[in-house]
Amino acid sequence: MGKARGAYFNAAVETMSTDEIAAMQHAKLRRQLEYLNANSPFHAGKLAEAGTEPGDIRSVADLTRLPFTEKTELRESQRRQPPLGSHAAAAMEDVVRVHASSGTTGTPSFIGLTERDKRRWTECIARSYWAQGLRPDSVFAMGLGIGFFVGGLPVAAAVEAVGATLLPIGTGASDRLIASIRSMKADVLATTPSYAIYLAELAREEMGIDPAELGIRRVMVGAEPGGGVPGIRAQIEESWNARCTEAIGIADLITIHSAECDVQDGCHFMVPDYMVMEIVDPDTGAAIPLDEPEIEGELVFTHLDRECNPMLRFRTRDRVTVKTGPCACGRTGPRLRCVGRTDDMLIVRGVNVWPSAVKDVVAGFRPEVSGEMLIRMDGEGPKVDPPLRIRVEAGSGAGDGLAARIEQALRARLIVQARVELVPRGVLPRTEMKASLVERNPV
Repeated sequence: MGKARGAYFNAAVETMSTDEIAAMQHAKLRRQLEYLNANSPFHAGKLAEAGTEPGDIRSVADLTRLPFTEKTELRESQRRQPPLGSHAAAAMEDVVRVHASSGTTGTPSFIGLTERDKRRWTECIARSYWAQGLRPDSVFAMGLGIGFFVGGLPVAAAVEAVGATLLPIGTGASDRLIASIRSMKADVLATTPSYAIYLAELAREEMGIDPAELGIRRVMVGAEPGGGVPGIRAQIEESWNARCTEAIGIADLITIHSAECDVQDGCHFMVPDYMVMEIVDPDTGAAIPLDEPEIEGELVFTHLDRECNPMLRFRTRDRVTVKTGPCACGRTGPRLRCVGRTDDMLIVRGVNVWPSAVKDVVAGFRPEVSGEMLIRMDGEGPKVDPPLRIRVEAGSGAGDGLAARIEQALRARLIVQARVELVPRGVLPRTEMKASLVERNPV
């Protein structure tokens, strides 16, 4: 474990120079590729498909010679060779824990961890929570699922590694979570953005408790887009009277790979010793050099230190903007902001529209709206015939012409024609886990 000092959980990694990162990643990549070739039939086949031996990859830049790994391939791998698939590179007797993806985009995938994998996850996740302000004197209320979800037990282990007091409440009993925050004087809440908003509503409207007076000082969110969206973040911060920070992860790789510091200018990539990060053009797959102050593309990752279920050039389908300049916190990892998932993007008459961006515009009309909204569409998309149909929950004191004003704002900011249907507060569904902003009706 990295020794926690001052601003960093592991200063040696978090402040590593570009040259130091390159040298470290090169050495680790060579060892990892040799391990994959020897232990994973799936990845050995990938190397053979590219006509490449592990020794042919002489630097991180040479990864572009290898094919991507797609989520559909992992599902097929596990279907053909259950339970963990032919991409697993460790024997089942060496696996100490199994997690599963949420399955929001298809059949859930199972993710195995060896004892070493588990320790590495704990270290890496702890860095991210330390960056967001978790400290040994914090009392951490866990509003994330405890079961198969990768945000459960791995988060709990990381909180304990930091030395904070863990309240492992989880989801499924929202009133108990609120009561425990109050009775145990919790000052940190970890959850999804949508659940943070729902919990505040529940406390205020059903329990008669003002969430702003519960003593939460930091709301740490992730698992879905929203924490970095200005309107959603403002709603969370106002409701809880707390600072809201965001972290990004993906189940197949690690619970958290990037997280905000107190500067809050994007989520620092925190794990260069665990994964190689690439940014690629989502349309062509071509790698985009990190040689500009800000770029946009799709995240691709390769594990450097993973025994079971390692990934080689895994396409996350997460669209991000990346800032590469220095940060006042001293961390050297590039800073990411998740725009949305490529498979969530809608195309309305040639215009790319992210559901999270629509919600940001809607949230800007609070308190006339509750902040909850749902895009309704026929078919799977991504192409949508205008107008974009959106149900929006009315809030307190909704003024005249509210729907028309929201439609005008959407057209001005997102260049999209929309039809807004106002519905009473409480009509739209709430969830304790990942919230969907789009309702797709088969045609």
